[in-house]
Amino acid sequence: MISIDEFSKIEVKVGTVISAERVPETDKLLRLVVDFAEESGPRQIVSGINAYVNEPEDLVGRQLAFVTNLEPRTIKGLESNGMLFAVGNADTFAFLTPDRHVPPGTAAH
Repeated sequence: MISIDEFSKIEVKVGTVISAERVPETDKLLRLVVDFAEESGPRQIVSGINAYVNEPEDLVGRQLAFVTNLEPRTIKGLESNGMLFAVGNADTFAFLTPDRHVPPGTAAH
């Protein structure tokens, strides 16, 4: 169990996927460029979701939930600046997405 104070440290925001492509020489990874309406510009996020996507391009324009305050992590030589927030696995995998369009960078609460 974690306290509400610990939980409140997790920052989940909606981002709009600008581009998505497979990471060469991997089976699981996609490289996403995601708009959170930040002054620094879009973020690169590397995620192991290839098995759940027919074509990476299908994600372009979609609004998805991401954890945005994790320390950057290098995966297969690519710096990842966030983590996709999804549920389930195998047959139950699903993206978390708002039920209507919201401005990129909108925080979950």
